[in-house]
Amino acid sequence: MRPTAGLTFGGRYELISRVAIGGMGEVWKATDRIIGRTVAIKILKDEYMGDPGFLERFRAEARHAALVNNEGIANVFDYGEEQGSAYIVMELVPGEPLSTIIEREGVLPTDRVLGIVAQTASALHAAHEAGLVHRDIKPGNLLITPEGRVKITDFGIARIADQVPLTATGQVMGTVQYLAPEQASGHTATAATDVYSLGIVAYECLAGKRPFTGESQVAIAMAQINETPPELPETVSEPVRNLVFACLAKDPKERPASAMKLAQAAAALHRGDIRAAALSVPAIISGDVSGEDDATRLLTSLSDTAAEDATTVLSTASLAGLDDDEEGDPDALDDEKKRSRWTWPLVALIAILLIVVVGTVWAINSGNKEDTPASTTPTSSSPSSPPPTTEETSEPPAETGAPINGSDWEGKSEADARAGLGALGFNSIVSAPGDVAPSDAAVGTVQSINPTGANVPFDREITLTVYTAPSAPSAPSSAPFISANQDPSIDPATNTVPADTEFEIQWSDASSSCPAGTTVQSYTVSVDGGASIIRQPNAATSARIRSGSSNFSISYTVSCGSGTISPQQSPASPTLAVSIASDTSLG
Repeated sequence: MRPTAGLTFGGRYELISRVAIGGMGEVWKATDRIIGRTVAIKILKDEYMGDPGFLERFRAEARHAALVNNEGIANVFDYGEEQGSAYIVMELVPGEPLSTIIEREGVLPTDRVLGIVAQTASALHAAHEAGLVHRDIKPGNLLITPEGRVKITDFGIARIADQVPLTATGQVMGTVQYLAPEQASGHTATAATDVYSLGIVAYECLAGKRPFTGESQVAIAMAQINETPPELPETVSEPVRNLVFACLAKDPKERPASAMKLAQAAAALHRGDIRAAALSVPAIISGDVSGEDDATRLLTSLSDTAAEDATTVLSTASLAGLDDDEEGDPDALDDEKKRSRWTWPLVALIAILLIVVVGTVWAINSGNKEDTPASTTPTSSSPSSPPPTTEETSEPPAETGAPINGSDWEGKSEADARAGLGALGFNSIVSAPGDVAPSDAAVGTVQSINPTGANVPFDREITLTVYTAPSAPSAPSSAPFISANQDPSIDPATNTVPADTEFEIQWSDASSSCPAGTTVQSYTVSVDGGASIIRQPNAATSARIRSGSSNFSISYTVSCGSGTISPQQSPASPTLAVSIASDTSLG
């Protein structure tokens, strides 16, 4: 069934307009006619309905996304199959994919990238805690709202830990440019796999290009396994660079210990706290991911993975599931096959040469040390030197809290503060109304945070006191009245005036109608009936009116504001009813 505007799915979701077209289906804006909610509905293309693999992947996307309730993951509301179509009903996220932003803007500011990484990693941690690995983190699957919030989408190839995969043995699924080395090698994806892919996303945002390229999917996958990413631009600070390269470590064990650790580190760098960032990811300070040089890492990688296994896993058949952003060149793939019989012998030869070179350098250095006269200072190998203790080599204890400095959070929007605190590891965050905001810009920002301290426990409830908007002014309590001491034909006692006569009205000061923090900015008079306004009062408490030939009424409003708060107008005051004097009454 081809989706068209006005078509209804499940008896309740009416299609409004198409939002996007993807490889597997179309996304439409729709209305839930039962509860009146605007939603997004993702509809599987008809040609895939007969493919059990695609249909199961589509069902899996709905199941997996529904497992996680997190503000950083697009909610799934419903799933259905009818009349040859399958659909997922999701939260409609305003904004655009990160891929569109990168294409339009190129290199993104470091602070913005750190915010995206912190939010994405925090949401991924929630998925990982539910036992879910996304396996396809890329800019196209990260939606950015106008407020800068991140929403992860497309859990179509996500996998629950210990679940039988949807793909055949040895087949890799994901987008090759963001594929982790273990995925490219045919190993099971873990939480560290998503961390690597997010590292690729961060690199692309900071550099304006992906770190690994090639003429084919196979070439790019091989680069993910063996090559070192190029340096980031010099404008990227060393701590940020170290964080990104820690995510891109070939060995999953050398990446940040969890997505939450990555989120905490990115949030700390975002606010300029390098020390706190290094507590979560030590490589931020050391810049040393593995403690080995590149040659050693390469040799270790070669020794860990046999040539035959790599060739088998990275064959064209095994990469059939890759969702490449760019189609591979068939001729290049043919050339890759022709070269494959020589690739590994050449790699082995290079490895042997590296071993010879490293061994020669080591031997020369050892010889020089023997020729050097013995120093009178005891060396580290002296019997008097104590052996390393268990405390020196053991892993640091797990963190139980993080520092909260009030000035770091005051003035931030409530949404940004919640995201930043969540990225640090705090999971109980509440808001409380604070004082009236001193300016329009301060409305909804953090006035204060409690508790604060050098190490606030993660399980403590964090209270954000948020500036509130000024209340609207109340209606003035008294009606206007006709001024005394005017023409004798004007009678303030009976509110009677002759036709076509100019007269003055007054009213009491309405400052009491203005909420705290604001003052009277102006008054506005309104007439209803046969009269006109000669002079509006502005800030005065009087106005000039000219009567017509019929009765009329007069009221006024007060506008309250300040130098930094935009004026708000009150409801109307009680009315003054004015009668036109008859000729008899005038006589």
